[in-house]
Amino acid sequence: MGSYLNPGNFSFCGSLRSKIYVDKSELIAKTNEVLCTEQRYICVSRPRRFGKSMAANMLAAYYDRSENTEELFQNLAIREDKSYKENLNQYDVIKINMQEFLSMSGTMEEMLEMLKNYLAADFEETYPEVRFRDEKNLIQVMKDVFSYTRCPFVILIDEWDCLFREYKQDKDAQKKYLDFLRAWLKDKDYVALAYMTGILPIKKYGSHSALNMFTEYSMTDPGDLAEYFGFTEKEVFALCEKYDMSFEEAKTWYDGYQLIAHRQTGDEIYSMYSPKSVVEAMLRHKFGTYWNQTETYEALKIYIQMDMDGLKDSVVRMLAGEAVPIHIGTFSNDMTTFAMKDDVLTLLVHLGYLTYNSINETVSIPNKEVSREYVNAISTMNWHGVADSVESSRKLLESLWAMDADAVAAGVEKAHEEISILQYNDENSLSCTIQLAFYFAREYYTMVRELPAGKGFADVCMIPRPCHLDKPAIVIELKWEKSAQGAIAQIKDRHYTDALKEYRGNLLLAGINYNRETKTHTCVIEQLTKED
Repeated sequence: MGSYLNPGNFSFCGSLRSKIYVDKSELIAKTNEVLCTEQRYICVSRPRRFGKSMAANMLAAYYDRSENTEELFQNLAIREDKSYKENLNQYDVIKINMQEFLSMSGTMEEMLEMLKNYLAADFEETYPEVRFRDEKNLIQVMKDVFSYTRCPFVILIDEWDCLFREYKQDKDAQKKYLDFLRAWLKDKDYVALAYMTGILPIKKYGSHSALNMFTEYSMTDPGDLAEYFGFTEKEVFALCEKYDMSFEEAKTWYDGYQLIAHRQTGDEIYSMYSPKSVVEAMLRHKFGTYWNQTETYEALKIYIQMDMDGLKDSVVRMLAGEAVPIHIGTFSNDMTTFAMKDDVLTLLVHLGYLTYNSINETVSIPNKEVSREYVNAISTMNWHGVADSVESSRKLLESLWAMDADAVAAGVEKAHEEISILQYNDENSLSCTIQLAFYFAREYYTMVRELPAGKGFADVCMIPRPCHLDKPAIVIELKWEKSAQGAIAQIKDRHYTDALKEYRGNLLLAGINYNRETKTHTCVIEQLTKED
């Protein structure tokens, strides 16, 4: 057993001993399927703290032939799979964290030299009986070991992309690193499985395609591995029951990552949660921002303050709860090459600050936790109007609760003036302004645009969340150059309130109109009684 060759199961045992362990062992069935095949090259990219390292530790414990680890898996789901026994403890395992080597070296060349020397030392110690042709040549050393043992290697590389994140501008170092990985891994008989994890995908770094043998499983195309990184809705529900926490609150705070697996049988949508955040919330018995503590809003700020055409507009619309169209095909899979705003937005998907819907090709802010980071970032930028609107949203909501129509109209007016980057020319833009102006309302409500109700669609509905049922439900109808009273009449005439009939007696109707000529808003608010 060495530090990197057959490292044992210590790390995975730590996961199993943790207060919260969610079984993701069925991932092993997926890697077993591709062992010693042309598909044996796998790269998984996910945001920080999505369970990538834990999965690598689990794979190491399972495949490592230096120890019998059957006891570790006896209560896990993988035990029921037909491939379980066949591959348990059958391979030499190499497990390395590239960040560790990068941190210990001054240059990329030093990093690779250290990696090769340390691995070679492990091989010499583990296999003293093998005659090595060239102890300094890692590839030859591994060929010699494989020739002696006839046992191929499972190679696990965590943080594979750290060099691209820390040497952002050094294209020469990036190319040499990719060439090393290609020479080491591609078409080598000694590779049973090459499994890499990181934050960034690997398909395109400029025109260099050194690692095109890998199948990628990313935030934009998770494939069959979607459910194994992050917590599923079912898993979070079980944890909430165990720890007596509100599932609806957990959903509001941490849900929203839509990972879509496209299969022959049809698309399967997985609603994934940030594991770090859910675990912290359960153990602390308090919902809050936990995942983003690993990377502060300053990291987000760098990207959203880029002066790309339409980027600010897209961010504001997403803050308002909208999804915006995106084309991900131009993204170069690095952190510096941005030809258009869509490239920045695609990077934010991979970093976990946005979620991508591959069916309708849109992006949106996934949840409350991440939304707060956008607000934090914007508050320190020159987007003062947007920040001010968010700050004013508490007063606006209180005015609506108090049925102070003039104050609501004035608040919407103020938001319109402040959010000057939005093109304000139709009801859709007005709706976006309304949603952003009522940003604070999400503390209490589920906000729904175009809710099917009665004989049409209600423009904006605010449905009280289960823990805030004392608050009134709200239906808002928007008008463009008509009248606020007419908006109220439309709500009633088309029975928009039918969808919220259980809230009668605690239901507010608000009509808001914008007059383009006078550039003013008017508002009418009514309370619907149980008799209405």
